[in-house]
Amino acid sequence: MDDIAADPSHPRYASLLMRHRLEVAARKGMLADSAMIAHGRGEAFDYLLGERTTDSAARAARQALATLQAAERPVLSINGNVAALACDEMLQLANHLSCPVEVNIFYRTPERMEAILDHMNERNQALGLTVPVLGHAPDAQIPGLKGPRAACHRDGLLNSDAVLVPLEDGDRCNALVAMGKSVVVVDLNPLSRSAQQGTITIVDEVSRALNAMLELARVEGEVQVDPSYDHAAVLNEGLAEMLASLKR
Repeated sequence: MDDIAADPSHPRYASLLMRHRLEVAARKGMLADSAMIAHGRGEAFDYLLGERTTDSAARAARQALATLQAAERPVLSINGNVAALACDEMLQLANHLSCPVEVNIFYRTPERMEAILDHMNERNQALGLTVPVLGHAPDAQIPGLKGPRAACHRDGLLNSDAVLVPLEDGDRCNALVAMGKSVVVVDLNPLSRSAQQGTITIVDEVSRALNAMLELARVEGEVQVDPSYDHAAVLNEGLAEMLASLKR
């Protein structure tokens, strides 16, 4: 899957690998025209984190996993960038949770949807998994949204009680929260609307955040929800860690 020319010993190999995955996804027609801009913006915040999972991000990942495990109908939402950057990890987490993934994109076209769904199904088979992949035939609408981006599956996002939405746009995140769902966001920008509005926000690069949850699930199994978890405080810690890097 990752046929990249860069040497794994390169100090920024992980970042170069993510860029390569986006290039491959773009050639497949999976990405919107603005996808590279969005990724570059995230990389800038990741530089400030030192391209590492911070203590606050690790705590958020633990609470996120616990919340998804405790949910009756969890769903993992996938857009083009997430499918490109962390398809395998999303499928593996969904397999752990025994839940579906739903492809749900902002700039929705039949061609992009087909490209992303084909990629997800190929990786599902390659991993030997049978995770339900939704998105091909939406039969419901997310209240409060207009146009094609409101389309969703009744057995997916609409009736979920907890949803993981990495790299999500603020309007859709807000609409999901307004529906009463527990919304887990992965966003490198702690000041974004999605990060601020979500129930739990992991301020980390998406593949690192997902691998942190997968490792917790592997080592500890069921993780308990922390009733004292403070969303705003964890976000502020993430921002403080970025600002501290400017003083070093």
